[in-house]
Amino acid sequence: MLQSGYVALLAMALASFLVPVLMLGISAVIHPRGSKDLKFLTYESGQIPVGSAWIQYNVRYYLLALIFVVFDVETVFLYPWAVAYQQVGFFAFVEAMIFLAILALGLVYAWRKGALEWV
Repeated sequence: MLQSGYVALLAMALASFLVPVLMLGISAVIHPRGSKDLKFLTYESGQIPVGSAWIQYNVRYYLLALIFVVFDVETVFLYPWAVAYQQVGFFAFVEAMIFLAILALGLVYAWRKGALEWV
């Protein structure tokens, strides 16, 4: 006789096997059948593409996007600190200022390297 803990483990293993198999089986039965040509178009809207899709963008667009992500993450980290400022005290304020100083140094570095220039 199996112990009660192993019965639950066996039930979870069986469910984790059966659910994907059932999902794939159901989707194979009810999927729409039709022209496969539209499936391979570039745009899902059915518009026929004009020109080549291989366009080289300037690397500065990507650098600017990465800088934006860094400063966006900064606000995500600073928001909880600002909400809980009354409870965390002066030490957390000093830590936040050190964090901002490191990010400001990164911004100055990117600025000096010309990552913020559009030309």
